[in-house]
Amino acid sequence: MSNLKKLAGQTAIYGLSSILGRSINFLLIMVYTAYLSKESLGSFTAIYALIGFLNIVFTYGMETSFFRFATGKNLDSNKVYSHSQSLLIISSLIMGTGLYLAAPVLADWMEYPGQSYLFRWTALILTFDAVLAIPFAKLRLENKALTFASAKLITIFLNVGLNILLIIGFPHWIETGILPENFLGYQLDWGVEYILLSNLIANGLIIPFVWWKAGFFSFGVEKTLLKPMWDYSLPLLFMGLAGVTNELLSRMLFEYILPENFYPGLSSREAGGVFGANFKLAILMNLVIQAFKYAAEPFFFKESENKDSPKLYAQAMHAFIIFCSVLMIAISVNLNWIGPLFLRSPGYEEGLFIVPVLLMGYLLLGIYFNLSIWFKVTDKTHYSFWITLLGALVSIGVIVFLVPVWGYMGGAMSTLACYLVMSIVCYYFGQRYYPVPYQSKKGISYLLFAFLLSYGGFYLSLDHPWLDFIIRNSLLIPFILMILLGEKSFLSKLKTKIKT
Repeated sequence: MSNLKKLAGQTAIYGLSSILGRSINFLLIMVYTAYLSKESLGSFTAIYALIGFLNIVFTYGMETSFFRFATGKNLDSNKVYSHSQSLLIISSLIMGTGLYLAAPVLADWMEYPGQSYLFRWTALILTFDAVLAIPFAKLRLENKALTFASAKLITIFLNVGLNILLIIGFPHWIETGILPENFLGYQLDWGVEYILLSNLIANGLIIPFVWWKAGFFSFGVEKTLLKPMWDYSLPLLFMGLAGVTNELLSRMLFEYILPENFYPGLSSREAGGVFGANFKLAILMNLVIQAFKYAAEPFFFKESENKDSPKLYAQAMHAFIIFCSVLMIAISVNLNWIGPLFLRSPGYEEGLFIVPVLLMGYLLLGIYFNLSIWFKVTDKTHYSFWITLLGALVSIGVIVFLVPVWGYMGGAMSTLACYLVMSIVCYYFGQRYYPVPYQSKKGISYLLFAFLLSYGGFYLSLDHPWLDFIIRNSLLIPFILMILLGEKSFLSKLKTKIKT
């Protein structure tokens, strides 16, 4: 119980910072949908999907490899830190330079003629992200959750502030005559450009702070240390590529797969903007998963030598399912006011019906993360590649066949289907090689009931606003009652433990 309390405490710190940070960042959805065109938002969706994909290439699983080797016996964690950071700096500079030089070709390929500067900025963003990966990982390993959270929040504040300044402030001041035209070369017709530029500046400014807090490193690339780390991380690279394909491919390909005029009055790129904006609403679930991952990954590795670790992993999974199921219901039944609050221009609400499916997809992603601990602690990371490759194939298949028929829902179903398949396969092999006593039947029951309540609450509608709000949110009651009945023995043990 004390171990779970420790995990919960770390998750709470990461979670509060993530929720605060994402809430601040969430304001950007309001800014983008209110001040930018749907075409600009479609560009934002596609380019950031590319960034998410290439982020995996630039870090190639070295974070997880760092956790594995820094917590290993007979190894100096500071030496592991210095060597992994040195390797990432070298590789990110090489790959960043290559992408920078290839920007004109990439711009033409993605149908952004004459805008190669977008992809030069993308190369710099990816390089900055890569050289921050290991220092952030070290902060997590050393349980410096507050320092980690502070650095993330500073970056978010800088990014949001620059977005507001460049997208709202400058245009208003130029139009009202407070600032002259072409002030500092400002371009009134830019949209996605200022999103990328804000991200680039914020990431660049935070590097010295994070490096200082993580501790400066001595440059070194000893083959005897890096080779086993590379062998461990290489399958994780392919796992990451397949995994990010599952998560981002629908947004990256949506505008290219969707037939023209599928949605009357919207081009394919504009429809991609609507799809991407609604995808952002599901990030409320993803930020909880991210917070859990920040805390759980180093924690799980540290506990892997404990003989009771399988039981601990099962308890963590069960608590995760319960919490995230409640969150899924709470978000889904309130989408009728959450949607209009953040999607500020007409037309975006047409895609709200996909959000419960996306929430369930992200929940399954969190379950997969819990399940995946077996191949990380047993050094069977090659399984990760085949599992996530299968998920990627499922994702691509669903996108290709369902987006032309179902539009937004086809894209959402690709997320749900791939993480469902990955979770099932990962569970099957995990129970063969590293059995964990998961409460599978109970967990599946909770998930199915929560999903039914989520969609029922989304489509429920009453004329009276307050009555509508109360009835929708009352759907949480039957689920909570189900949890209380299902966890009766656990709660009684907990009550006894507290008394003693």
